[in-house]
Amino acid sequence: MDYSRLIDAEVLAFIDETQSFYGEDITAEDWAGQRRIYNAMASHFHAGRPEGLAVCDERIDGVPVRRYGAPSEISILYAHGGGFVLGGLDSHDDVCAEIAAATGRQVISLDYRLAPEHPHPAAYEDMVAVAGSVVENGPVILCGDSAGAALCAAYCGTIPGPGILAQVLIYPFLGFPPEGGSFDTHAHAPLLSRDDMTVFAKTAGGDCADPRFCPAAGDLSRLPKTFLFAAEYDPLCDDAVRYRDAAVAAGAQAVAHIDRGLVHGWLRARHRSRRAAESFRRILECLSSIDRRDRLTP
Repeated sequence: MDYSRLIDAEVLAFIDETQSFYGEDITAEDWAGQRRIYNAMASHFHAGRPEGLAVCDERIDGVPVRRYGAPSEISILYAHGGGFVLGGLDSHDDVCAEIAAATGRQVISLDYRLAPEHPHPAAYEDMVAVAGSVVENGPVILCGDSAGAALCAAYCGTIPGPGILAQVLIYPFLGFPPEGGSFDTHAHAPLLSRDDMTVFAKTAGGDCADPRFCPAAGDLSRLPKTFLFAAEYDPLCDDAVRYRDAAVAAGAQAVAHIDRGLVHGWLRARHRSRRAAESFRRILECLSSIDRRDRLTP
């Protein structure tokens, strides 16, 4: 597929800028090298924090977290993407800071353990520990991108409870069989291919029959309100659509929005692309509007 004819100039420039960090000499299994590159790339795109925002690092049940903003009635627990092997508090620092400033809700960013040093279920266990502690202080919205979205959805599908108001999942991995639909159409999409997905899943060490790793295998009937934001040119696009359909069929409230013209990882393009900026605005509005009394409406 000729993405140069499908994707607009701003998003193409973002793709080229991202790919410029990756040399041909790096191998898929060189995770130390991959992390150095990923961290350098994330630092390059870091947009800074809104002025005056209070930020502090601490630990919850031994897991490193970073808090953004003052305590609020409803808090947001954020899990970063990175295929379960990349990323951390710094890689998504500006995203979390902007979410806190725009919503007026405290954001708690989770620094879960990474594979291959800490294979599944280490990341899930960290999510369970932190989310279980945070909900004791008030209602929580779970939010994450990519692998982080998978952790949010895995938690909701295995540990349902009234403390979680909603989950907001950005270009999520949800564990449906990677075949048909976008898995085939966009198997070679920019910034994430189907082969990349296979390598990440193998490295993470999870089994897609395990709902702690693959949310599609979880109990979808008791999900909180679920908002999915899929990228059009992403093999995972239909993962979100299938999850929405399965959740609704199970009796849960779920809606999915496909961000047209965008690719996996577009969050870093939110200050470089009008499409990405508009999609980020929709996510911020979603996170701001979720209330303990509201019902989800399409």
